[in-house]
Amino acid sequence: MVIPVMRLQGKTALIAGGSRNIGKSIALTFAREGADLVLAARFMSDDLLQVAKDCEALGARVLPFAADVGNPEQVKSLVEQSLNAFGKVDILVSCAALRPHKPFWEISNDEWLGVFAVNLHSTFYLAKALAPGMMQRRSGGSIIALGGLASMTGQPLRAHVVASKTGLYGLIKALALELGPYNVRANLIAVGMIDTERRNPEWYPEGGGVPHGKAGTEADGSAVGRAEGTTPLGRIGTPQDVANVALYLASDESSFVTGDRVICAGGRYM
Repeated sequence: MVIPVMRLQGKTALIAGGSRNIGKSIALTFAREGADLVLAARFMSDDLLQVAKDCEALGARVLPFAADVGNPEQVKSLVEQSLNAFGKVDILVSCAALRPHKPFWEISNDEWLGVFAVNLHSTFYLAKALAPGMMQRRSGGSIIALGGLASMTGQPLRAHVVASKTGLYGLIKALALELGPYNVRANLIAVGMIDTERRNPEWYPEGGGVPHGKAGTEADGSAVGRAEGTTPLGRIGTPQDVANVALYLASDESSFVTGDRVICAGGRYM
């Protein structure tokens, strides 16, 4: 009998935005593959604690941590506590994000800066704090950021989101070039429409303000229905679809992949 080798055995992953939806699926997937986990979310919520409990039940050691990753001082504390708990972080998954909708001319300076802080600056803060250890170990560190099709196609009512996500891919490419000589990789996952729980329905006016991705059909003109009708695979994605890509990029299976953008959108970008 061949016992399968867990792909992340002996590795520690820090997942920013790890309490719900895509971040939760990535955390559970990594735990099944042997990783220890730091799960960061803005608040020490029941959601975060439940994900930590579920990952521990899979055999992972888990540190849940409340931090606003758009704040450099809170990121510093997060990373210090992570290193104190596990000694190292091999994998960074940066998937905390804001995606409010507002006409360009109504976006305030504070709103613009707030979106950039979470969608772009957080990855800079986290990577800057974690890269030195990855560089020193030269053991195949992996930085993974979550982007979206908005950065590739442009979308109305989200100038701040589109600009921040476009900048995020630029940051990933720069990191890949600078960190490559130290055997540290950096990649971005560009996700399409994913079936997630939406607790800020005002961020999703294209879905009619519904709280969940599955609402609507092509016939009633909803965004989900239109996406299903124009996606070659005929469905919207699941958080597990994205988690599977993240696992590939976190593992040694992608040891020759860096500076790249993996599109997880069911073929819809074509």
